Amino acid sequence: MGQASAATSPAAAPQPVSEVALQRILLWGSYDLGKPRTRILRDGLSQIGIEVIEIHADIWSRHEDKSRLGSGAMLLSLMRLFAAYPVLIWRYLRAPDHQLVLVPYMGQFDVLVLWLFARLRGKPLVWDMFISLYDTVAHDRAIASPRSLSARFLWLVEWLGCRAADLVLMDTGAHARHVTRLFNLGPGHVAAVPVGAEPGAFRRLASPDPHPGPTRILFYGQMIPLHGISVVLSAALSPRGRSRHWTLIGTGQDQPLVEAALATADAPHIHWQEWVPYEGLSAEIGKADLCLGIFGSSAKAASVVPNKVYQALLSGRPVITRLSPAMRETFGDSQPGLELVPPGDPEALLDAVERLERAGFPAFPEDRIALSHPADIARTLSCHIAPLLRSRIP
Repeated sequence: MGQASAATSPAAAPQPVSEVALQRILLWGSYDLGKPRTRILRDGLSQIGIEVIEIHADIWSRHEDKSRLGSGAMLLSLMRLFAAYPVLIWRYLRAPDHQLVLVPYMGQFDVLVLWLFARLRGKPLVWDMFISLYDTVAHDRAIASPRSLSARFLWLVEWLGCRAADLVLMDTGAHARHVTRLFNLGPGHVAAVPVGAEPGAFRRLASPDPHPGPTRILFYGQMIPLHGISVVLSAALSPRGRSRHWTLIGTGQDQPLVEAALATADAPHIHWQEWVPYEGLSAEIGKADLCLGIFGSSAKAASVVPNKVYQALLSGRPVITRLSPAMRETFGDSQPGLELVPPGDPEALLDAVERLERAGFPAFPEDRIALSHPADIARTLSCHIAPLLRSRIP
């Protein structure tokens, strides 16, 4: 399976150049270590022998879903963020020499604040945008109108951030192309570095034990429009769905849909719990016969391959998720252990369940899960960084 492409063409990722060795990278800002994304990048860089210096202020890790912060909590978080910048800048100016600065997710303000100081030290600046807040708020979740003052402000901040950075990172080639169009960026300015999964938290599990009861189906994640929980509920509450057992784990914007469905329907076959610790997700996957990905219909949903798809496939459980350019470029078409279905289609989801049942819940081959290990992901990142380092050679 080939790795994800760069932002503006399906060409392979750039190859590292032998005369440039990435030896020391500096991570800077208010990045969210509560998300696997940054931990995977940081740990993967260390695993391939690159020294990682961290200058970090923990602002966001206590807030799982930033879009649900009330105005008071958001204001308090932003006050803490801007109060942290003088110390972060002072620490950066005193930091050991390094070849490059990486501003991890979420760094919309970080990349703007650091731009001048990175230039003063002559260091290229890479921003792992990962998720566009403007796209999330104005389009994917439709929390605010794209023409609203708040959405316009987010667009401007991210437009400026993309131009402050020498390179912007997203999680898939499709997502990179989407952001390139969204902010009118030049060719090659946005690159794809996949999310993968943490092998310490998700290991290959034994095949599901044969059991006489109904098929056990697991959905976990934030209940946001991208995940398409309404599609899962429609499938689970249909006559065909009632013959299976569904476990739903998560909270979020669309949680009222779950609450309303369970309050008004006779649904003893659906079990919902709001939260499971991250370290407990592997055990939940182990109890399931198959796992669900995302089923939303937005442009963003078509552009991402979420962590949970990698996590379930690595764990040896078949996955049903929406067909999208991002999934196709990462894994190809439907195959044993991976069923791709049209977005927003509960009947197609149930058809995929039946196909997996007939096939005996096959596991997706571990050696075909492209770029899933932190070290592999870090190598992809280093390939994209190499041209920036080469351009600094006298």
